[in-house]
Amino acid sequence: MIDLRPVGYVIGLLVAALGVAMAVPLAVDLNSGNGHWPAFLQSMAITLLTGLLMALASSNSVGDRLTIQQTFLLTTSVWVALPLFGALPFVLGATGASVTDALFEAMSGLTTTGSTVFTDLQTLPRGLLLWRSMLQWFGGIGIIVVAMVFLPELRVGGMQIFRSEAFETMGKILPRAAEIAAQISWIYVGLTFLCFLGYVALGMTSFDAINHALTTLSTGGFSTTDASFGAFQGPPEYLASVFMVLASLPFVRYVQLLAGSGRPLWRDSQVRAFVTVILIVAVVLMAFQVLFDRRGIEESFREALFNVTSIISGTGYASVDYQLWGSFAMVVFFMLGLVGGCAGSTCCSVKIFRYQILLSSVRAQIRRIHAPHGLFTPRFEGRPVTEDALSSVMAFFVLFIVSLGILSVLLSLTGLDMITAISGAATAIGNIGPGLGDRIGPAGNFATLNATAKWLLIAGMLVGRLEIMAVYVIFTASFWRT
Repeated sequence: MIDLRPVGYVIGLLVAALGVAMAVPLAVDLNSGNGHWPAFLQSMAITLLTGLLMALASSNSVGDRLTIQQTFLLTTSVWVALPLFGALPFVLGATGASVTDALFEAMSGLTTTGSTVFTDLQTLPRGLLLWRSMLQWFGGIGIIVVAMVFLPELRVGGMQIFRSEAFETMGKILPRAAEIAAQISWIYVGLTFLCFLGYVALGMTSFDAINHALTTLSTGGFSTTDASFGAFQGPPEYLASVFMVLASLPFVRYVQLLAGSGRPLWRDSQVRAFVTVILIVAVVLMAFQVLFDRRGIEESFREALFNVTSIISGTGYASVDYQLWGSFAMVVFFMLGLVGGCAGSTCCSVKIFRYQILLSSVRAQIRRIHAPHGLFTPRFEGRPVTEDALSSVMAFFVLFIVSLGILSVLLSLTGLDMITAISGAATAIGNIGPGLGDRIGPAGNFATLNATAKWLLIAGMLVGRLEIMAVYVIFTASFWRT
């Protein structure tokens, strides 16, 4: 029988911390005098009390090392528990949202998906808008720690390749996670502050700047207006593009950079491939607009660069309705959403390194066909890819495609058209943000979907954010028998 006390203790502490964080939007609403602060006071009391009681009840397990089973449970349970409590201000507050809508918004926030069911965002209380942004910011730093500490140890999706760079943590996951999180936190906070200053310098109000800084660095994509980033066209798009790229790079490289070693960042094949893809696709879409829509070069490049970076990083901002660029652009954006950024970043989706390993494996197989007696091994970063890591990556691709197909079918059974169902499934599992089509495209949102579709998307966001296998494994009988 798996001892759940260590899992409950950590979750309790994190839930309590989330309750403490509610004091920030509470203070904002209290200062604004909009009368919304009692919703955060109630939510804070419920969240803080529940978290402390849970931690207290499990405190006799403190000091115990987490087993692999407990770590799997903790990784998934955190992303279930925190959205449940993070949704309280939406239920008790000005939106008066249903449990379904509130949980959808909170899950979208903490998984940094960026899909929203709320409309007329500019009319919402400031505290509630800030809370949405804070959820994404918490989710961004949380997934970095999970990707650097937990997933490599759990051998999920080929992440074990990064075990040496995420430090040796086997047998002492929690203490090491705290040490790594401390280093990352300073970098994360610093980049967020720089982004905030940049937005203010380019004309955003302080409130819009802090919200968009939080959701840019988390590659989350929540905005303070229904127009998303369309309300801030111009130079802010270039600044946002830069910080979305920075948030999409491996944060362990920043730790090394601050330690005086910049070479690993410049030599990282993930970084080079990610930046190259963005530039190539942005230039192609710019040329497409200039040639066929007769638009200016600067405007075309700016909009292409911003929206390409937003979708490939999974941020989900939209400065224009790029569906108006034609079917070619729609296909490009759909495919970009299935690429993702680098491992160990706030990004989501498949991620660049898996495509690199896949291509290396295909290349090795082709060479074996030409030279049956030769020895050809897939390589990544100049190192041979072990059979264990290779099979894990292949399993991830299979599960990703199967999950995408199943979720698309289930969404279509709720009455959604093909484009909405397929793009909705992709945006949930890839944690991208906007889908395609009139309903959930960059000019729409998810408010008009029925409750069944929203619950399916909630499940998809959770599964996609935790690299699929980390969630699926706890539903196997063998997991509970070991």
